Amino acid sequence: MGFKITQVDAFTNEPFKGNPAAVCVLPEPKDDVWMKLVAREMNLSETAYLLREGDGYRLRWFTPVSEVKLCGHATLASAHVLWEEGFLKREQELKFQTLSGVLSAKWIDGWIELNFPHWGIEAMPAPEALLKGLQVPVKFSGKSVQAWFAEVDSEDVVRNLSPDFQLLKTLDRDVLVTSASKSKDYDFVSRYFAPRHAIDEDPVTGSAHCVLTPYWADKLGKNELRAYQASERGGFLRVRAAGDRVYLLGQAVTVMRGELT
Repeated sequence: MGFKITQVDAFTNEPFKGNPAAVCVLPEPKDDVWMKLVAREMNLSETAYLLREGDGYRLRWFTPVSEVKLCGHATLASAHVLWEEGFLKREQELKFQTLSGVLSAKWIDGWIELNFPHWGIEAMPAPEALLKGLQVPVKFSGKSVQAWFAEVDSEDVVRNLSPDFQLLKTLDRDVLVTSASKSKDYDFVSRYFAPRHAIDEDPVTGSAHCVLTPYWADKLGKNELRAYQASERGGFLRVRAAGDRVYLLGQAVTVMRGELT
């Protein structure tokens, strides 16, 4: 008997937009080598593995080349699969044991709300590889747990970026670029580049909003915001800053179901 695997587009309500993730609900533990090989075979930015543990699930995330400590869109996709495929009822809150501690998910009026950690930014000058790699002026720079952070002049600059990925790959972490939005539909926009993980651009990055949400909440003077990640696929999030936690709300669509033989 094979292992069922589901492909979900996260942070969108339309197929073929947002960020695709593979989700595998394991009936039994599997070793790391197997999980890495399956993630490489799926060749998506993240493959999530769920294993029942107590009253919740152990959740792990793998890129095609490595395991990561936190992934938003694959967590959203995991919650979507558990509810949609009847592992739990939608009125039941989900608890995930992860490398970033206990995370939770709730179903709220057609949206999935994720309870994630708040990540701050340490302000510091942008390294030369970041400036040359982005090829645009940077208004503010710093670094967070997983990424170099760069605020640029405008939404147009964010949308029109054409980075030198070979230069960005030399940095010690990923790259997050953002600006305020000129649209009445969003408060801020962003893009996320992770060439060191074999992902030149991640379409919609939930974990990046652990940084973006408190940053823009402070800057714009409000705790509830609307965010758009301006990749080619694009994705929309509703976000909320609350002390040492960040709440991310998104939607998801199943696009494929299969079986690993």
